[in-house]
Amino acid sequence: MAALYSSALLRSCGAGGVKAFAFSRSSSRALASAKFAPPLRFQSCRRSFCIKATSSEEDAAKAAAAVADTGAPTIFDKIIAKEIPSSIVYEDEKVLAFRDISPQAPVHVLVIPKVRDGLTELGKAEEKHSEILGQLLYAAKVVAEKEGILDGFRIVINSGPSACQSVYHLHLHVLGGRQMKWPPG
Repeated sequence: MAALYSSALLRSCGAGGVKAFAFSRSSSRALASAKFAPPLRFQSCRRSFCIKATSSEEDAAKAAAAVADTGAPTIFDKIIAKEIPSSIVYEDEKVLAFRDISPQAPVHVLVIPKVRDGLTELGKAEEKHSEILGQLLYAAKVVAEKEGILDGFRIVINSGPSACQSVYHLHLHVLGGRQMKWPPG
């Protein structure tokens, strides 16, 4: 399986004005045994130089929302068209499920409809979408079964910028392989 990458944006505040990206690379086996935590947030100050590692999740969600309804192809459209490689877990004529490149649990699979049909987020669902919504949930169950997590898994749908939705092509996150906590957010 291909290596997975994660990154944290580093910004300096104060006199330095330095920006850099820190990347880490680990294999899927290492990720499966790792504990997953929320994005790193720390601050280390020395004299007049201060470095922060912050998540740009909220900024990315706002930027994605600004172009959500333009009809432009999303990264998921490119995955469906096989223009971008992915690790496919399940596929049928209407649904595609593939591994998330930034997993938040040992099992983290995205389930998407192959045709967007205006369904950029759950908050925009209409009655005409009820069939595909049911198929997405059933596909999530099939994914959980294939991944061996039927004894406990979570389905997450981020809808809109306040939920940090970053790709405006409705998608379900199937998470499992570890003990889930409550509340989730």
